[in-house]
Amino acid sequence: TMVDPSGNESSATYFILIGLPGLEEAQFWLAFPLCSLYFIAVLGNLTIIYIVWTEHSLHEPMYIFLCMLSGLDVLISTSSMPKMMAIFWFNSTTIQFDACLLQMFAIHSLSGMESTVLLAMAFDRYVAICHPLRHATVLTLPRVTKIGMAAVVRGIALMAPLPFFIKHLPFCRSNILSHSYCLHQDVMKLACADIRVNIIYGLIVIISAIGLDSLLISLSYLLILKTVLGLTREAQAKAFGTCVSHVCAVFIFYVPFIGLSMVHRFDKRHDSLLPVIMANTYLLVPPVLNPIVYGVKTKEIRQRILRLFHVTTHTSDP
Repeated sequence: TMVDPSGNESSATYFILIGLPGLEEAQFWLAFPLCSLYFIAVLGNLTIIYIVWTEHSLHEPMYIFLCMLSGLDVLISTSSMPKMMAIFWFNSTTIQFDACLLQMFAIHSLSGMESTVLLAMAFDRYVAICHPLRHATVLTLPRVTKIGMAAVVRGIALMAPLPFFIKHLPFCRSNILSHSYCLHQDVMKLACADIRVNIIYGLIVIISAIGLDSLLISLSYLLILKTVLGLTREAQAKAFGTCVSHVCAVFIFYVPFIGLSMVHRFDKRHDSLLPVIMANTYLLVPPVLNPIVYGVKTKEIRQRILRLFHVTTHTSDP
């Protein structure tokens, strides 16, 4: 429900997304590199999915989890980029309340799913390095499928209360959102009611999902490091080589997410450009960089990408 400053209900049921505050004149031109990055992200992630899907030798837990990560990256970027391009190119700044709610739910639930998949990938590396003889029996394909389904259920379950909490807020003062897409932190600031329940709910979600997952990922790598330090130098290099891509993916995902959460908690300036830039970075940078990192650092993926595009290489990889 939208209400006006006098407290009377209004028929307005939409928000206005201003894109990049202070850079309205430059948005048209900034949209071109952003659109290019979006297409690179989609092409790169779909290439990863295609390669793993068609190469039976890559039907292993590590690569199946990578497929899940790529699929989520495509969905996360697609949930925001088309509307963002419409804002920048066609000045289509209005978004209906229900569409905003759907976009918000999609972005936050998909982020929760991606965090779960990153945790599953850390668990896969832990079992493969610390308990290699048990890897094939612990992470069977049916079990990997169940982990993927659990990631979806967990992401949806964590965000299930979100529409209820937002729909029951009365909105006043303004219907202008400071971002290029709908975020819970941004929308709830427009409410003219007590939003402590929303703040507590947001903290619970961050702690139970991002906080717990990042803690367990860190624990996995501490155990991996302890095991690796007891191996020969050659075995150490091989073990670290299999983990580098995942560690990069973890940092690429968690650093912008945590940074964005911190900025929303402590930056009280409503016209600040920093949260908007960080929000766009959070949704676009991981989908762009993840395929590049895995394509460069993972030998099996790199070889098949070169073969797919008919590029021959005469260098022998270690």
